[in-house]
Amino acid sequence: MNGKVCVVTGATSGIGLMTAQALAAMGARLVLVGRDRTRGELSVKIVDKRTTGGRTSIHYGDLSAIAEMKRVAAGIAAAEPRIDVLINCAGAAFQPRAVTVDGIEKTFALNHLSYFVLSNLLLPNLRAAASRPNSGARIISVASEAHRRATLDFDDLMFETDYNGLAAYGKSKLANILFTRELARRIEGTGVTANVLHPGFVNTRIGDNVGGISSFIFNLLKFLWARPISRGAETPVYLASSPDVAGISGQYFSDCQIARPSRAAEDDAAARRLWEESVRFTGVGG
Repeated sequence: MNGKVCVVTGATSGIGLMTAQALAAMGARLVLVGRDRTRGELSVKIVDKRTTGGRTSIHYGDLSAIAEMKRVAAGIAAAEPRIDVLINCAGAAFQPRAVTVDGIEKTFALNHLSYFVLSNLLLPNLRAAASRPNSGARIISVASEAHRRATLDFDDLMFETDYNGLAAYGKSKLANILFTRELARRIEGTGVTANVLHPGFVNTRIGDNVGGISSFIFNLLKFLWARPISRGAETPVYLASSPDVAGISGQYFSDCQIARPSRAAEDDAAARRLWEESVRFTGVGG
């Protein structure tokens, strides 16, 4: 990873921060994306202690707001002419239902649309890195096995009926896999690959915005079965750095191996429809 530039969203805690530290220790220069400035400043210091690849930088923004997604992407694109790796890791679950300043259900906006917008707007910079001899660039998105219980209702993507925070989270993770599937098809032959992963059930802040009985269940499950954050970072680090996956694209990984997602996640028609709807919401990727 020496000399490579890696952009990581959701990088001020949990899997994102741990992944950034590991890649920094391998020689990469890290570009972090976060929302909270206090955690962001601390995260830069933490990653800088591990890095041999140059000073860590950070961009701040609320990635649930479309204007902020675009602003952050524009700032990174201007600062980093070549990007070797983009890791979409920002995410949360919300209970009760909330909408963003754009009127979009917040889980869908943060967990899916931010991946869609940043990947599309940073694609020229990724292609620039991939154009160098013996090189390539990688887009990696963090999904979850929670997608297996989900289906997408294109008549109700905003979850206006029968909302449940954990169900909305599962649908957003299904969206991550479908998005990656369609993205990989669209960028085939460019030298840029796109893959998606399940990090395992990890003890992170992911459920901090879930209230009521859902919060109790979520925290109980984390107490009983969650793996440490370092384990959760293993697969994103592998996908970002391993020569074994150079040229592999459009796949779902778990524990550093290709895994088969749910049948709903293999629906190419749904992947194309989700892309079209995402273009309509964001105005990018058309």
